Amino acid sequence: MSSSMPGAEVSAGRSGPADPRRVRLVFAALTLTILLASLDQTILSTALPTVVGDLGSVDRMSWVVTAYVLAATIVMPLYGRFGDVLGRKPLFLAAICLFVAGSVIGGAAGSVQALIAGRFVQGLGGGGLIIVAQAIVADLVPARDRGRYTGVLGGVFAISSVAGPLLGGYFTDVAGWRWCFWINVPVGLVALLVAAVVLRLPAVPGRRPRLDAAGIMSSAAAVSCVVLVGVWGGTRYAWASPQILGLAAAAVVAGAWFVVAERRAAEPVIPMWLLRDRTFAVSTAVGLLVSVGMFAGVGYLPTFLQMVRHRDATSAGLSMIPLMAAILVTSVLSGQFISATGRYRALPVAGALVCVAGCLLLSRLGPTSSSPLIGGSLIVLGVGLGLILQVLVLVVQNAVPHDAVGTATAAHNFFREIGATLGTAVVGSAFTARLTESLTHGSSAAAGIRADSLTPALVAGLPDPVRSAVADAYAHALTPVLGWLAAVFVLAAALSLLLPHRPLSTTLPMPGALADKAPGQAPRP
Repeated sequence: MSSSMPGAEVSAGRSGPADPRRVRLVFAALTLTILLASLDQTILSTALPTVVGDLGSVDRMSWVVTAYVLAATIVMPLYGRFGDVLGRKPLFLAAICLFVAGSVIGGAAGSVQALIAGRFVQGLGGGGLIIVAQAIVADLVPARDRGRYTGVLGGVFAISSVAGPLLGGYFTDVAGWRWCFWINVPVGLVALLVAAVVLRLPAVPGRRPRLDAAGIMSSAAAVSCVVLVGVWGGTRYAWASPQILGLAAAAVVAGAWFVVAERRAAEPVIPMWLLRDRTFAVSTAVGLLVSVGMFAGVGYLPTFLQMVRHRDATSAGLSMIPLMAAILVTSVLSGQFISATGRYRALPVAGALVCVAGCLLLSRLGPTSSSPLIGGSLIVLGVGLGLILQVLVLVVQNAVPHDAVGTATAAHNFFREIGATLGTAVVGSAFTARLTESLTHGSSAAAGIRADSLTPALVAGLPDPVRSAVADAYAHALTPVLGWLAAVFVLAAALSLLLPHRPLSTTLPMPGALADKAPGQAPRP
């Protein structure tokens, strides 16, 4: 049956109406935890030089970031599958506890090794916070009404992408970098208390799941290899080096092992029927491409502003606010549109095409570009991203039976995370190669400057002719690469046209029995 207002019914014919105020309070706690988890993917980016200066071991600096991404990506499918079988509340509380524990370890770290361990524990919790929170929204709100909620969550991701580096820089300059970790403790404990007291979800059949050990091990091995290829390729090791080629080959072998294991498993971590579902396959492919374009493009823009426009780190971060605001507004409005009309197919297509325009505008930026032109280009890109980001999660959740919502949500985010990692690595490698070429064969004023030695502080201290030559080389190297990302969004738009339309559910059906289906057999929604 339909709810009289968004979230008013916890389920259809199962547990009676929920207090709307309770739903809003739960959603606030979910939003808070997603904000924490997404902030921690970027908050250390501006603090890392200070961190390694305090703790030493510059050669291990990349692992401070890699440890979090690696742990979060590995556990995503596990949280989704076990949440469907065991219930999401205990997993959500466990994820908060892990995240807070990792924050304590990181905040108290006396060595880089301890900091990396803290970041890994944080990732074990952070990956679960994002997945389980999105699935809990599906437990509380029917798909037709869920757009206005997922739109807000999309805005949260937009805020974190800009607020993370800004907060990291602020804490480092004012209170000390350890507050990048300590701030999570009180906020996480508040979210833990609210979730423990207020969160009430439909009970799931009490039974012990059969552990898919082979699927877990093979997916962890494949993800580890893929993430390391993305992080090390073109930076620590050349793309054609034995290390990267070996990791790539190991990823292929582990991926094949995973497919074989999932086809044989009684209760697979990622069921193969899910990958054969057209809605899931198309939505996830589009999400992966959008992640490639978003993280690869947005990740280098603050550096562009520092190196080419000679802005400090704080000013460069604040210059990204138009992008954040555009994503926030468009994401919320697109969610409202979906809830009001029940239509969603046009949004990913339109969003991808707007992103194409945004990438083409960004590709025309240079050292003399005006601030309004930069801000306008970011707004165009943000509008496009806001039309896509959370729509795809809603579409995936609507396409599967309710007892597979967690599994589908986790698998979708899992592939998007891989796309973001690889996309950033490939774009970074192409940019570095072009920058090296520009510095080597460009203006004689920049001759002898190594691309891997450039920092905003170094560039700011160069004589004016040299600084101008470096800025020209940097712009010439980066902006065409941003233009190439337009092709990624064109492909995303073309794939979005293949997305079938399924009416958005207005009820929360009784959970089925996913584990009782034959392996590889798709349950019918």
